[in-house]
Amino acid sequence: MIDIAVLPGDGVGPEVTSEAVQCLQVLSDHRGLGLRFGEHDFGGIAIDRHGEPLPALTLAACREADAILLGAVGGPKWDGASVRPEQGLLRLRKELGLFANLRPAKTLQGLEHISPIRPETTRGADILIVRELTGGIYFGERHCDERQASDLCAYDRDQIERVAHVAFRAARTRRGKLTSVDKANVLATSKLWRQTVTEIAADYPDVTIDHLYVDACAMALILEPRRFDVVLTENLFGDILSDELSALGGSIGLLGSASIGAEGPGLFEPIHGSAPALAGLDTVNPAGTIASTAMMLDQLDFGEWADVLRGALEQTLAEGCRTPDVGGDARCSEFGDQVRRNLCAALRRHDAQRQIISAVHRCCA
Repeated sequence: MIDIAVLPGDGVGPEVTSEAVQCLQVLSDHRGLGLRFGEHDFGGIAIDRHGEPLPALTLAACREADAILLGAVGGPKWDGASVRPEQGLLRLRKELGLFANLRPAKTLQGLEHISPIRPETTRGADILIVRELTGGIYFGERHCDERQASDLCAYDRDQIERVAHVAFRAARTRRGKLTSVDKANVLATSKLWRQTVTEIAADYPDVTIDHLYVDACAMALILEPRRFDVVLTENLFGDILSDELSALGGSIGLLGSASIGAEGPGLFEPIHGSAPALAGLDTVNPAGTIASTAMMLDQLDFGEWADVLRGALEQTLAEGCRTPDVGGDARCSEFGDQVRRNLCAALRRHDAQRQIISAVHRCCA
């Protein structure tokens, strides 16, 4: 059996994770993948029930799982509190050693009109952002009083090296180009970042590398997205740039992500937030969460079925079944149902093709 720890979280998290889990269940049932799901409290709901965003039982379940599916955390209910849902996410990443966040974004053929950017600009764009997760300003020492506040941004060479290797290896499987993003003209951490990435690049002579300042990159991602393949950057910059990149597809609700470490389970989640105003309305887009589960299947060595699931998801969007964020009127549950119908049809076609190939082989034997 393969154990999946499901952390629905807050806001719309339970809705999107439900649709994604049902898609995985269809695949598991049809192909005997042996996926087993267990839900656990995490985030704001865990604060309400247990007094902390990452209870010991949830952390233990995540450590023992083969993969983790997260919905979303946070909401105004916990704003200003001493204990916040987001603290649980930062701690979970640290406890599991998840140092690289992979966020793919591309323009789907035939759906260029969904994007607010001109179709001739976005057509064919396909970008993977690799974001470092354990260092930078999110983890630095903080100070705040009535007159002054500060956040320390710190990186060491080891943190940069390990995420750089992830990005270069990813570039090798794609189009062989890596863009490292920093602010080396101003920040000391960025100077170390650029120096370290440049040194690591020598191990990957088959990958073309260039460097961009983060402000120039933010502009170029919109004006000329096809110039990019893999974008490697630090924690804060990666958080911002990957959200900006959601404009390519037309909605932040379309994008999934994977957070991985050197070993142990990966964490898979949509890049959107908890959207508490939409909770319970059945209108949120589950596509990003379903896309995240396809990335999960890749990590679990079920790449063939990951591609089938991605195909069913893209077919659903192309057919016009879309939630309000991408100009449609489908409900979250209706969208999930259509993905599963397309998934089942794709599995039947897959079986038929296998039968034909098997029959040909028997005739030629």
